[in-house]
Amino acid sequence: MTVRHALLALLSEGPKYGLQLAQEFEAGSGDMWPLNTGQVYTTLQRLERDDLVVADDDEAQTSYNITDHGRRELDTWLHTPPDMNGPPRDELVMKVLVAVRIPGVDAVALVQSYRRHVIESMQQYTRLKEHAAEDDIGLLLVADSELFRLEAVARWLDAADARIARLTDRGSVVPTSSRPRPRKRAGARR
Repeated sequence: MTVRHALLALLSEGPKYGLQLAQEFEAGSGDMWPLNTGQVYTTLQRLERDDLVVADDDEAQTSYNITDHGRRELDTWLHTPPDMNGPPRDELVMKVLVAVRIPGVDAVALVQSYRRHVIESMQQYTRLKEHAAEDDIGLLLVADSELFRLEAVARWLDAADARIARLTDRGSVVPTSSRPRPRKRAGARR
C-alpha cells in the first residue's frame, strides 16, 4: 500500500489532521507498519499540490479534506490490480545469487541459515496472532499476509537449496549457461 493512497483512504472517511492520519494508519495495520509523521506531512503537501486534498487552516490544527479528484484517484487505485509482471528486487534472492558466485562461500549452508531465520519469523507471527484480539483485523490480516509470504520464501529457499546442492555435486556452482536469456518484458522492474 502506498502511503499516498492510504492517506486518501483515511481522508475519504472525513477531515483529519496529520498526526491523526499517522496514528490511524498505524492502528489500521495493527501497529505493524510504523509511519513517520514527517512522511505524512510531506505526502499531504504533494497531495495538496496535485489537487487531491485541500487544507483547512481555520482550526488550531490544519485539517485535510479529500477532493473529488482525490476520490477518483483513490477509486482508480483500488480497482487497478498491482503490477505483478516481473519479480521485485529481493535482498534475499540477491544474496543467494551472489553467494553461488563467490568462491569459498558455502551457499548451501547460507541458504539453510536463511531458512532458519525465516522459520523463526514465521513462529513470531504465529505467536503474535495467538495473542491478538479477534477483532484486530489490521493486525491479523498483516500477520496472515506475512505468514503466507514467509511460507513462500521458505519454499523458495528449499528449492534453491536443492538446485545449489545439485550443482555442487556436479562440481559447478557458478552458473555457466550459454543459452539465450528471455527478453525482459516491457515495464519489468530493474
